[in-house]
Amino acid sequence: MTSQTLREARKYEEASGKLIREEERPDFHLTPRTGWMNDPNGFSYYKGQYHMFYQYYPYESKWGPMHWGHAVSNDLLHWEYLPCALAPDEAYDRDGCFSGSAVVLPDGRHLLMYTGVLKEHEERDIYREVQTQCIAVGDGIDYEKCEQNPVIGEKDIPEGSSRFDFRDPKMWKKADGTYACVVGNRPADGSGQILLYNSADGFHWKFKSVLASNHGRFGKMWECPDFFELDGKWVLLTSPQDMLPQGFEYHNGNGTLCMVGDYNEEDGTFIEMHNQSVDYGIDFYAPQTVLAPDGRRIMIGWMQNWDSCSMRSPEDPWFGQMSLPRELSLKNGRLYQRPVRELDAMRHGKVEYTDVAVSGVVKLDGMKGRRVDMELAVRPVDGEDLYQKFAVRFAQDDTCYTSLSFRPRESILKVDRKSSGSRRAIIHQRRALVNNPNGELRLRIILDRFSVEVFVGDGEQVLTATMYTKQEADGISFFADGTANIDVVKYEL
Repeated sequence: MTSQTLREARKYEEASGKLIREEERPDFHLTPRTGWMNDPNGFSYYKGQYHMFYQYYPYESKWGPMHWGHAVSNDLLHWEYLPCALAPDEAYDRDGCFSGSAVVLPDGRHLLMYTGVLKEHEERDIYREVQTQCIAVGDGIDYEKCEQNPVIGEKDIPEGSSRFDFRDPKMWKKADGTYACVVGNRPADGSGQILLYNSADGFHWKFKSVLASNHGRFGKMWECPDFFELDGKWVLLTSPQDMLPQGFEYHNGNGTLCMVGDYNEEDGTFIEMHNQSVDYGIDFYAPQTVLAPDGRRIMIGWMQNWDSCSMRSPEDPWFGQMSLPRELSLKNGRLYQRPVRELDAMRHGKVEYTDVAVSGVVKLDGMKGRRVDMELAVRPVDGEDLYQKFAVRFAQDDTCYTSLSFRPRESILKVDRKSSGSRRAIIHQRRALVNNPNGELRLRIILDRFSVEVFVGDGEQVLTATMYTKQEADGISFFADGTANIDVVKYEL
C-alpha cells in the first residue's frame, strides 16, 4: 500500500523530470530525476539489471527530507528512471530515509535496508536525530516497509555509542546463505567506528562486534561504510567527516578512506594493513560497491563535495551526479580503479597523434569536445632538459577552461577549475603526488559535459571534479614550459 507522501513524490518527479532536456544532463553519469541527489544507495544487481537508489529530495535542488530515488541500467552508463522507492512516511523515519543498501532474498524479493531518522526534542529549540536501521521488501519497483521496523535500534549498539550518529547500513550475503551488515557509528570518544551485525534471514539482526575503530586518526564520524573481499584481502571503505590532511592524503575534509587488510570472521575484527584516499580530486564521497554477475567489484560514488554545494544555483532543476562506475582491484596492497569496461563500447570518432613536441601552447586538429575519452602519455624529449610543467586544458573557450597540470620535478598533478565559470570562492584545486619515472606520466581523462575524471597510470590514483562551464566551451589544448613529447588518442563518447 503506497502512502500519500510517496504517491505525491512520484507524481511530482514524473511531471518535473519531463521538463529537463537530455542535453541539460550528463550523458552517462546518473543525475536525480529532478531536485537534489546525494549518496548512492542500494547499488545491486536484481532481475537482470543494475539498480541504483539515491538520497533524494525531489521538490528542490537542495538537501531536504530524504527519499530514495531509483534508476536501473543494463550497462551502468545509461540509466532509466523508476518511481521514487521510499519516502519518509512512518513514525520511525518521518524525518528522512537515509542511506542504505540492498540484497536479493532466496525467494526472489529485493530487500532494502536504510536508516530511519526521527527528530527528538531535547530542550527549547534543540532537536537531535535518532537514527535506526529499517528494512523494506519489494519487487524492483514497489517496496513495503516491514512491520517490525526498526530492525536495529538503540538496544543493539555498544554501550556509550551514539544513537544520533548511527547510519548507512551496507548488507551482503555470506557464503553460507546468511547475511551481514556494517553500520557507521560514533563511539563515546567522539570519533568513528564501524559496527558489524549478522542475520540468518535478513530480517532479524544481532550485534556481532566493533569491526574497526578510528581512535581519532581519520576525522570524526565515519559514514557510508562498505566492506568486501577483493583479490585475497578485505577492503573497508568509509567516508569520514572533518579529516585533517596527512601529506597529500585526505585533503577534502569530508572524503573517502580505503583500508586494506585481513578479516577474522570468527571474532568479527578487521586487521588494517594499508590506508589511502579513494579519490584525490575535489568531488567524490560516500561510494558504494556491487559485485557484478561476472565477478567484478564495481564502485560508484557521489560526485560532489559537501563544501562546494553552492557551485550550482538552487534554481537549477537538478543537483548532484554519480561518478563513473569503476572496476576495483588490489596491487601491492593498494586500491586501483579503472573506468568500467562497458565505456569502451561507447568510443567512436578516434583522433590520434603520436610523438608531438609541445612547447608553449599547442592546439591539435580534432581535439575538442565535452563527452570525451582521452588517453595521454607525456614524457621528456630525449637529450633535452626535463620540462618544468605540462598542462592540458579542456572545456575551454575565450574565458573559461579547466586544467590538469603536472610538475615532474615535484611529481605533483593538479586539477584546477577556478576558471571554469564558477562565481563562488569554493574549493577549485586539488593536488596529488603521483609516480612518474623520469618525468613520464600516463593519464586517461574522461569528460561528460559537467565533470572530469582523471585516471593516473594503471588507475593507482583518480582525480574527480565537477564543472558547470557552458557546453559551447569545448576546446582542448596542451601546454609545456620547456618541451614535452606527447602521444594522445581521443574518442568521442
